[in-house]
Amino acid sequence: MRPQDSAGAAEPGEPGLLLTDDAPSGAREEPAAAEAADAPEREAKKKAPCPGLGLFYTLLSAFLFSLSSLFVKKVQDVHAVEISTFRCVFQMLVVIPCLIYRKTGFIGPKGQRIFLILRGVLGSTSMILIYYAFQTMSLADATVITFSSPVFTSIFAWIFLKEKYSPLDALFTMFSITGVILIVRPPFLFGSSSSGTEESYSVHLKGTFAAIGHAVFAGMTLVILRKMGKSVDYFLSIWYYVILGLLESIIVLFILGEWSLPYCGLDRLYLILIGLFGLGGQVFLTKGIQIEKAGLVAIMKAMDVVFAFIFQIIFFNDVPTWWTVGGAICLVASSTGAAIRKWYQSSK
Repeated sequence: MRPQDSAGAAEPGEPGLLLTDDAPSGAREEPAAAEAADAPEREAKKKAPCPGLGLFYTLLSAFLFSLSSLFVKKVQDVHAVEISTFRCVFQMLVVIPCLIYRKTGFIGPKGQRIFLILRGVLGSTSMILIYYAFQTMSLADATVITFSSPVFTSIFAWIFLKEKYSPLDALFTMFSITGVILIVRPPFLFGSSSSGTEESYSVHLKGTFAAIGHAVFAGMTLVILRKMGKSVDYFLSIWYYVILGLLESIIVLFILGEWSLPYCGLDRLYLILIGLFGLGGQVFLTKGIQIEKAGLVAIMKAMDVVFAFIFQIIFFNDVPTWWTVGGAICLVASSTGAAIRKWYQSSK
């Protein structure tokens, strides 16, 4: 932001360089007046984003998030909590220089610190749960369930922020519940033959609960971010997410006794890529939201599911079932509808 501001401040002086003392006074005044009149138009053209750039950023974000999820799935010998630890360390190395450059400090405004702490704890817990879900169930199933997050956001915003919860929101909630049921396929509804062996279904169920937990905590996190608004710098919010996530992960690892360095060099590369692509996905999603309408961003976010399906087929030779496709349609429709409705309300 600062380089753009400085560049913009330098431009008004440039037309004056074209004037000389030999020019008549009238000739000096008319071009100067014309250029001064054209300056706002030139500035607007310069600052106007390229059409579709926000959607491209969102698409790129979905691709990077999907790559990060893919590598989490590939690293099977490292616990999900340990993966989150490595990601927090990597992101910390990137966020600290950004905070120093932006001169925002590391603590935040006094009235917002409690919300920053809650954002960090809930966000990092959400990260650990989705990593566990990726490791214990199919990539497509876990990704699809995360799309129930906007429904929980609407519910928590209704409870804590006193936002309206309409019958349309209730309909979106029912769509989400239907989508999750199609993915989980409980035996008492679909029969024992649809769930596979008892052991594999038990693991699948644990992953499902972890993915739903991720959606719940992610929804609470978004409500907290909405509560703070623009009073807190974005990188400061990430800083709390990273530092508290690191502390939480270390404590859980000591309790579980699961700490171990990955033996394979390829696994170490995967851990680095998880942090790199995860951070890149966050940055591009934020840039997309800043310059594009929220409803269009929500629609483009559905590409997360498309990429998850493609990666699952290519890298794991696992074709998603029609139950998963049906659940994906329900959950993506619910998530997109909820986001578009919020955007429509805010634009009135």
